[in-house]
Amino acid sequence: MLTPIPLLIVPLAIYNIIIFLTPGVAWAAHIADIAMMSGSIWTITVGDGFLAFTLLVFLFEVLKATRVSSRSIVDHILSVLVFVGALVEFLLVPQAATSIFALLMGIMLLDVITGFSVSIRVAQRDVALSPASGG
Repeated sequence: MLTPIPLLIVPLAIYNIIIFLTPGVAWAAHIADIAMMSGSIWTITVGDGFLAFTLLVFLFEVLKATRVSSRSIVDHILSVLVFVGALVEFLLVPQAATSIFALLMGIMLLDVITGFSVSIRVAQRDVALSPASGG
């Protein structure tokens, strides 16, 4: 049986690979310009693309949290540890002191809160549906 791994460790690892292997990465570099019907131009940057990818990973993490299993508590604990590790990195590593990383941490915090909230809600539903014991 595989150990549950928090999926948000993937964007964290990608961020770290990018900032340490390519120092001075331009998160504000343009990826694409999209003409809107209003006549405005929507500019998508590297940072925007990274955060969109992170939100997609977060979606799968939330879907994973809705499963009821004995491994879910381990998954939640590991999610908390990933968030705490990212918080320590944010506070102590100069390359992580960016808005992109702060938003990545915000998504990780939402993951922790959502995971526990979904688990509590599912547990309440399971208790409410279980047959009453007694004589």
